[in-house]
Amino acid sequence: MTLFANSWCKVYRCCVKKRNYHTCAECGEYPCEKFTDVLGMNLDSFISHKPAIQNLYRIKEVGLETHLREQRERRLLLEELLDRYNSGKEMSFSCVVSALMLPSLIRKGIEETERIIGDKNLDTKEKAKIFRKVFETMASELGIDLKLRKRAREKPGTSVL
Repeated sequence: MTLFANSWCKVYRCCVKKRNYHTCAECGEYPCEKFTDVLGMNLDSFISHKPAIQNLYRIKEVGLETHLREQRERRLLLEELLDRYNSGKEMSFSCVVSALMLPSLIRKGIEETERIIGDKNLDTKEKAKIFRKVFETMASELGIDLKLRKRAREKPGTSVL
């Protein structure tokens, strides 16, 4: 894949090709009208889009290198969540948690889950229930929506024009 494989995207063309930035967060005009036109829409149809705007603000706040370290940590924490608490149904939930919560919050949630589990001899399914409850409670208290809402599908023969 070439560097300009996404040249169809007007945000990409502006950010990378025109201004030679790595992300929009580097731009003094961020967030501009072009950005909000494309990314300011309801992005929750794909979980990887949901944190896009939040991630750019985080890059602006802490810098790209710190953000990339946090992203690597998220991946490692996701692997830990799946290793400890996946009874076969928690993969999607764990991915959403790792995409939408800061690594410090994920670590806090793991600590709380382990505190509740303690030295009880629980199977993975029971641990998974505790894990889900802990993270749902944390997310609710912090105003983080872990549910993926899908847009209503158009009925055949109708148009949204």
